[in-house]
Amino acid sequence: MDRAIIIAGGKGERLRPYTEDRPKAMIPVLGNPLLSFQLRLLSSYGFKKIALCCGYRHEVISEHFGDGSKFGVKIEYLVETEPLGRGGALRRAMEHLAYTEPVLAMNGDSLTNINLGELTTFHKRHDPAATLVAVPLRSPYGIIDVKDESVVSGFKEKPELPFWINAGIYVLSPRIIEALPAKGDHEELTFPQLAEKNQLRVYKTRAFWKTIDTVKDLTEVRSEFEQLVFGAFLQSAPVSVF
Repeated sequence: MDRAIIIAGGKGERLRPYTEDRPKAMIPVLGNPLLSFQLRLLSSYGFKKIALCCGYRHEVISEHFGDGSKFGVKIEYLVETEPLGRGGALRRAMEHLAYTEPVLAMNGDSLTNINLGELTTFHKRHDPAATLVAVPLRSPYGIIDVKDESVVSGFKEKPELPFWINAGIYVLSPRIIEALPAKGDHEELTFPQLAEKNQLRVYKTRAFWKTIDTVKDLTEVRSEFEQLVFGAFLQSAPVSVF
């Protein structure tokens, strides 16, 4: 499996003013567009042919990435003249490129370091129409532990909850094409149908994952990345002995 589809046509209206002159996938984190992190991840796992489903300000993407050679991939731009929705974009891409093997698909507004090799192996082993990646749901707030109805026994800062959420990363078999909508969202229209037919699998992971939907999300992920970089810098710094 060496082909992937990235849905990168979002306007990111909740991210204004950052998206006034660029699509959502081009918002910078540590000086690099979101999309560049995804391309590097895909290239590192041997995905060399990337279809970018674009719409709003698509020229910003193509001017920055060109043919993709700087990232070790070959990019084909599929520009929508009218909004098709994520499901419609996936169907158009899969029909246009005539995939005969499973393909990886992902939203262009997230950051992750998921092991794509393990994901594709999982899909091949079970061979469903689609495999979706799920990550744990974390509380956006700190949680208070209470005992005896009113005694505070402790606190948990944004704990992991006993639920899983769709990470917007999928492996799709070619036979899913007819189930995808020409227009609309596959998560609302296609996945429930596949689930009823036992043709939808879930790959659970606790790898780093963050979707960027709001300015708050962007602020948080920039802070997390800065802390990671700063921590790596400190670990690599020489230790002085006095």
